[in-house]
Amino acid sequence: MKKIVSIQDISCFGKCSLTVALPVISAMGIETAVIPTAVLSTHTGEGFTGYTFRDLTSDIPAIAAHWKSMELRFDALYTGYLGSLEQIGIVSDFFDDFGGKDNHIIVDPVLGDAGKLYAGFSNEFVEGMRKLCAKADFIIPNMTEVSFLLDIPYTETYDESYVKDVLRRLSKLGCKTPVITGIHYDDKLQGAAAYDSRNDEFIFSFGKNINSRFHGTGDIFASVFTGACALGKDLRQCLDISVKFTFDCIEATLPHMEETWYGSCFELCLGKLIEYVKEQ
Repeated sequence: MKKIVSIQDISCFGKCSLTVALPVISAMGIETAVIPTAVLSTHTGEGFTGYTFRDLTSDIPAIAAHWKSMELRFDALYTGYLGSLEQIGIVSDFFDDFGGKDNHIIVDPVLGDAGKLYAGFSNEFVEGMRKLCAKADFIIPNMTEVSFLLDIPYTETYDESYVKDVLRRLSKLGCKTPVITGIHYDDKLQGAAAYDSRNDEFIFSFGKNINSRFHGTGDIFASVFTGACALGKDLRQCLDISVKFTFDCIEATLPHMEETWYGSCFELCLGKLIEYVKEQ
């Protein structure tokens, strides 16, 4: 079996981070190991207050050391939300210890959304994330995160030539293949764009645009993309599977928005994901 390790926080209730990554990647037929960076009673998105938070930063080096002594090997290393510069440094060391030519490093550089950094993040944190991205084979930012990684103004108005330009610039951070999520040129289509810097090739994948915001869709996309990479799918297949499944989850959530405002109904779509993996 293929093996992936995901390093990010886990919310005991709410659908994001490891709460999404573990079931989604497992459904793809991949053994999924986890390193929780923090445990929260709920996620921190709009609608939740009074949540508990336990930082697990100090536990990560010991976990990594134990795994190293066991000579564990993974087909992909996948990081999501990291809460501090210290965690970025620890994860960077983890990449050095467990990364190699025979696996993929995927970084979802979680920094912000809607043109703003998430609470608690600083310019120093952004710089740390840039350095972590340099060690990745794939990075998966949204357009807000693109603006901070490249230190350029955030814009919601752009065309294909702009997307190609920023993809090339992202690759110059050191990452071989940057992928941007949430790409849309109008109100009809939304999807993702990727750039294989080794072949100077751009790939786009789109689905129907649904004009609503859903918590955790970035985590869904990144988790599926990581799983597809580990299974040996090519870049076009990774992009198409991730876009299709993310839109399946959004459509499945629409009838249940009042009761699942805290996340997308990905559970209802896992059967489709299994079929996509078999088809491609």
